[in-house]
Amino acid sequence: MDGLIMAGQLLLGLSILVILHELGHFLAARAFGIKVEKFYLFFDAWGFKLFSFKVGDTEYGVGWLPLGGYVKISGMIDESMDTEQLAAPAQPWEFRSKPAWQRLIVMLGGIIVNVIVGIVIFWMVAFKYGDTFIVNDKLTNGVNPGIIGKQIGLQTGDRILAVNGQKLVYFDELLSSKVLFGGSKLTISREGKAMDLRVPETVLDSVSKYTIKSFVMPRMVAKKIDSVASPKDLQPSLGIFAKIKAIFVKPEPVKIEAPAYEAGFKKGDSILAVNGKNIRFFDDFTTEVGAKAGKTISVSLLRNGEVLNLHPKVSKDGTIGLIIPSVPPASINLQYGFVESFSIGINKGWSSFKDNAKGIWKMITGKLSTRNISSPIGIASAYGSTFEWERFWSLTGLISMALAFMNLLPIPALDGGHVVFLIVEMIKGKPLSDKFMERAQVVGFVILLCLMVYAFGNDILKKFGI
Repeated sequence: MDGLIMAGQLLLGLSILVILHELGHFLAARAFGIKVEKFYLFFDAWGFKLFSFKVGDTEYGVGWLPLGGYVKISGMIDESMDTEQLAAPAQPWEFRSKPAWQRLIVMLGGIIVNVIVGIVIFWMVAFKYGDTFIVNDKLTNGVNPGIIGKQIGLQTGDRILAVNGQKLVYFDELLSSKVLFGGSKLTISREGKAMDLRVPETVLDSVSKYTIKSFVMPRMVAKKIDSVASPKDLQPSLGIFAKIKAIFVKPEPVKIEAPAYEAGFKKGDSILAVNGKNIRFFDDFTTEVGAKAGKTISVSLLRNGEVLNLHPKVSKDGTIGLIIPSVPPASINLQYGFVESFSIGINKGWSSFKDNAKGIWKMITGKLSTRNISSPIGIASAYGSTFEWERFWSLTGLISMALAFMNLLPIPALDGGHVVFLIVEMIKGKPLSDKFMERAQVVGFVILLCLMVYAFGNDILKKFGI
């Protein structure tokens, strides 16, 4: 079911963006009197399609291959490779008959719409939901670093004061591109002493490998035991516990195979100590238990005013089957007016566009691994297995800006490739030959196919921890 929810969100988000992208090309072409023969969501490869209908000169339909969509513009060398049509004399309603500047606008139409859609989505999300931030000054207990945070040099209890010399107002800024793209300087306080740590250029590669939760999260105070669970129900952890997922406890005790249940733990118990070490924070508990995998430990707890000592045997995965809720860090919700939200949308859209450009440039220059390239598998995982409108639209807005940038890349078969050829034509004063354009399309298809295979391979290997 989780997979279906993720796939459903992916198809819905991409379908909206693809239709609007192609609508940009469609409207621009029609505005200049260019005939559009087909408007398809998904590809009707080899002539197969789910359904279609015709209105005027245009056939609208849904193909069977969910890898995007397209509009077939009359008189244009595109993915259809319809060279037979181009052998006939040019007609006034065809793409090739129009001035280069008009064709350039048609090619940019989809990109422009994706940018507008991204900004509008960010605008409406900001207006509807506002922004929720963790107040950094309230994190008096410091942070709980994961694998990546420890690699950088962070220690449990460190307080992060500034990024690149600027005071850290909201803790969430640590997960922004200015930190995750590497090279940033973190000013921290450790046992009352200030010191600087440098975030390595390769930090985003580590995030891609371990997930964002393995960087750093606020340190949270542990509360009473919420439930006793089977080890097989517990999610493997990388050492970050920003949000504790509630685990359902089966009503039949005989079916629960958890060390904590067998040792006598009950819901509502308060953990006091593990192996004689006082437990105050959630990471204290997980660290002590995780270090004793396969061994028996001593746990002191408080139950109805009475102190008890239990001795569970830690499972091989370093857990005993307890879910301990934690006190969430102090946060603030900022609400914006309709006009103010518009500026928020523009800023988020522009930042997203720039981040895509920075990421691609870092890959080209070798500062960022191409393992960060994701396929629809990775995008579906980002949507998650639960449906939340705020998260759905926020991620769809990010994808819209990513599609705008990717389509602007100067790769033949993409909009950006056509834009480059049109600019060359405008400089030369004459169009490039049909034969050259046909070959360029083939080269572009091969490049895109290789990128797609590589992206899918990336995500599949990540699923196996490779």
